[in-house]
Amino acid sequence: MASGMYNYFKAHILDAEYNLASDTIKCALMNNTHAFDATNDVWADVSANEITGTGYTAGGQALTGQSVTIDDVNNKGVFGANDVSWTSATFTAYHTVLYDDTHLSDALMISIDFGGAQTVTGNTFTIQWSSGEIINIS
Repeated sequence: MASGMYNYFKAHILDAEYNLASDTIKCALMNNTHAFDATNDVWADVSANEITGTGYTAGGQALTGQSVTIDDVNNKGVFGANDVSWTSATFTAYHTVLYDDTHLSDALMISIDFGGAQTVTGNTFTIQWSSGEIINIS
């Protein structure tokens, strides 16, 4: 089980190449052959491991309600968004990958391992972000 932030994203966020509050950030679901590798840079590096299934569209789903905030109480910067759901879904996913679809190369941001197979059959599949936070830098 491995999750993490891609090195390309780390470097280019410092170069101010992203506007996480307004860029189109996509959330894609991955199969069991996906393994986080921090040296992957762009969506094309991992897209062959994307799931297929009823209710899922290739390339993933765009996030909504994106925000970047300062938390002075807990001394951190936070990127958040609304939870992501796929309805009338039938598939199995093992990971999610977020990438910036606005960025010229569809830059990878983070990969989250679900810790095993997450299966849905004819129902809604939802990713709930912890306290609405996807990334926090403290």
